[in-house]
Amino acid sequence: LPTNMVEALISTEDERFYEHSGIDWKGTLRAFAYLGKRGGASTITQQLARQIFVGVRSKNKFKTVLQKAQEWIIAVQLEQRFTKKEILAMYLNKYDFGYQADGVQSAAKIFFDKTPQTLSIEESATLVGMLKNSSLYNPIRRSERVRERRNIVFQQMVRNKIITSEVSDSLSELPLVIT
Repeated sequence: LPTNMVEALISTEDERFYEHSGIDWKGTLRAFAYLGKRGGASTITQQLARQIFVGVRSKNKFKTVLQKAQEWIIAVQLEQRFTKKEILAMYLNKYDFGYQADGVQSAAKIFFDKTPQTLSIEESATLVGMLKNSSLYNPIRRSERVRERRNIVFQQMVRNKIITSEVSDSLSELPLVIT
């Protein structure tokens, strides 16, 4: 996986990815205290657990709590069995980006006619931004919304000291280019 994509993913989805073993208790407590209004608490590993084993979140509150507990158990087991690098690869290669782009390899090909290793930072940030909701952040139907989401990814990368605010400002000015 390209470094810029991994850095964008961790900055946006799970800032403490390398510090926890599947469950980010600090994020969980924050989400509980603010009733989920200040960011989610699901780690990348929990999101992977949901993609592979748990499935779509139930609308029934009791089932939702049960599903969350399942995610926690599976996330801890994934962390015990796989390296962080393997978890990132599984997560990005399992995600459905839409347009039959299952995984980052096919998404890079379909949206940019490239391999993941040759994606620019703005292309990587676009795909990472789509992870929030590939239907809502569909670059073919909602290009301006996707560009705004990509720019949020840049802001998260600044917050995590991956890029400078000057670089973010320059990248944010670039148009969204889908091949």
